[in-house]
Amino acid sequence: MSKKPYYITTAIAYTSGKPHIGNTYEIVLADSIARFKRWEGYDVFFQTGTDEHGQKIELKANEAGISPKEYVDKIAGDIKNIWDLMNTSYDKFIRTTDTDHERQVQKIFKKLYEQGDIYKGFYEGMYCTPCESFFTQSQLKEGKCPDCGREVQAAKEEAYFLKLSKYADRLIEHIKENSEFIQPESRKHEMMNNFLIPGLQDLCVSRTSFKWGIPVDFDDKHVIYVWLDALSNYITGIGYDVDGNSSQQFKKYWPANLHLIGKDILRFHTIYWPITLMALGLPLPKQIFGHPWLLQGSSGDKMSKSKGNVLYADDLVKIFGVDAVRYFVLHEMPFDNDGTITWELLVERINSDLANTLGNLVNRTISMSNKYFEGIVSDGKVVEAVDEQLKGLALQTPSKVIAKMEKLRVADAISEIFNLFKRCNKYIDETMPWILAKDEEKKARLATVLYNLVESICIGASLLKPFMPETADKILSQLSAKARSIEEINDFGLYPSGTRVTEKPEILFARLDIKEVLKQVEESKEKEEQVEENQAGQGSKDIIDIEAKPEITYDDFAKLQFQIGEIIACEEVKKSKKLLCSQVKIGSQVKQIVSGIKGHYTAQEMVGKKVMVVTNLKPAKLAGLVSEGMLLCAEDLEGNLSLMIPERPMPSGAEIS
Repeated sequence: MSKKPYYITTAIAYTSGKPHIGNTYEIVLADSIARFKRWEGYDVFFQTGTDEHGQKIELKANEAGISPKEYVDKIAGDIKNIWDLMNTSYDKFIRTTDTDHERQVQKIFKKLYEQGDIYKGFYEGMYCTPCESFFTQSQLKEGKCPDCGREVQAAKEEAYFLKLSKYADRLIEHIKENSEFIQPESRKHEMMNNFLIPGLQDLCVSRTSFKWGIPVDFDDKHVIYVWLDALSNYITGIGYDVDGNSSQQFKKYWPANLHLIGKDILRFHTIYWPITLMALGLPLPKQIFGHPWLLQGSSGDKMSKSKGNVLYADDLVKIFGVDAVRYFVLHEMPFDNDGTITWELLVERINSDLANTLGNLVNRTISMSNKYFEGIVSDGKVVEAVDEQLKGLALQTPSKVIAKMEKLRVADAISEIFNLFKRCNKYIDETMPWILAKDEEKKARLATVLYNLVESICIGASLLKPFMPETADKILSQLSAKARSIEEINDFGLYPSGTRVTEKPEILFARLDIKEVLKQVEESKEKEEQVEENQAGQGSKDIIDIEAKPEITYDDFAKLQFQIGEIIACEEVKKSKKLLCSQVKIGSQVKQIVSGIKGHYTAQEMVGKKVMVVTNLKPAKLAGLVSEGMLLCAEDLEGNLSLMIPERPMPSGAEIS
């Protein structure tokens, strides 16, 4: 029997900078839903990625003195690294600079233009560069951008427009007839009352004032507006083709079951995107969920670099660990209201929920099994009334969790699991195993108590796995148990009687001292500030003197052959901390080149780069792999490497002379 497909996406992260913990919450939330759906038996496809075009990127790249592609390669690599750090199980990481995506976006634009849904005109209004959006004076809030609150500038330019009004009535009917299409309910009312019912203005879908975007292939003055480009990733990433040659994957997974996005981009996803799909003749996604924000500090401010209140996932993980951070952001975010994160709240939750309720429960249960039965857990089959209460909750919990997840109430689902763990702790207090252990005649009763605890923990850990995968695996490993499938989760008593638990239980979560944590945070900040100061100082010292090598003649130099190469594939060299193995296209041939740059570039961000290569080096073996050339890099005083790339577009194979 084939599994039912389930397609879930996040909004693709904008490559303007490193994502903070509020941005990271979304990918962790989507991951927990994707993992849970897989556990339920769905054939899940989970897509995320990066949005890489637009004026803001062009400006940031210019400020950094590098090309926009170099800039987004670096940031996309950073984003992917954080998604991987947080143990997210995405199936595809799409980038809007991917060649196949760009080509399909051009074809989408042309199709909509040819059928009259896109037309050329002029746009005059107030423009917000960070949001890449035009607004009328009436849409501004106190003279500033209604979305981000920043300053706007008057602008006028030739542009192409998408006829939103043509499809507005059809979209209104769809929303009315499909109550789950926009969630939570409050978001649906906001879109209807603030935008759709008052009437839609046609949407600007091209720009001429910058070049970093996908060109309109029949009008090279224009690049395609970032939202039409970015939103299309949901279909291009699974193989949509405008000409009717879509992949089997697209036919299998579209329409998406869930677009998971932040509430601040709800308008784009619930109005512009559905109308684009209608114009293309495609079915609409089944549900769009606009999650709330994770705010920082007791004042509940939105995270902002300018406010100095940004928290990053990798910094939090260094102190608390991956699963503790996952637990916090998933459990502390209400369904439709903003959540709050502070260092104090993090420590409080970890101490009370993770160290005490969960960690202490597992540790006590395993320790008692070792102390009283040499680690052997067996069902003594001496039942009392209190057992039925524990068993009853253990058997009710899976259906409660499934019901919460069906409504995307992830925080509530986790609470149900922890209610079971709390009940286990209460069961220990009620049965008092340490008292039973003093009476030899009650040994069978003691065995029953410990068996019931282990069985209940196994059920809880199996349900916990989508949310805290590493922790669940550690618990089950220490109990010598496997995760329960959805078919097994409603049975009590599947733990094999006579199984031996681990001899030395691992402490899952240590209790933390808030003073020590804040001291660690402050020390980390000071180190970062010092690094920034050093980098700023380095920036002013743009001269490095190195020891001169012996002079060579022109004939010596002429023996070396330098060419432009394009990296078409790259992977990490197994068991090496430094090496990447690149397949480099040089003219009509492909050379394999092994380079010690793993600490400076990821394998993914190498792909697509044009690089300078020494092509006539004698092949050599590095870590068992043949290397047929050398990539040229520059190195600063701190050992940071930068690949040498051509200043202007050059064909693969071009000679460097």
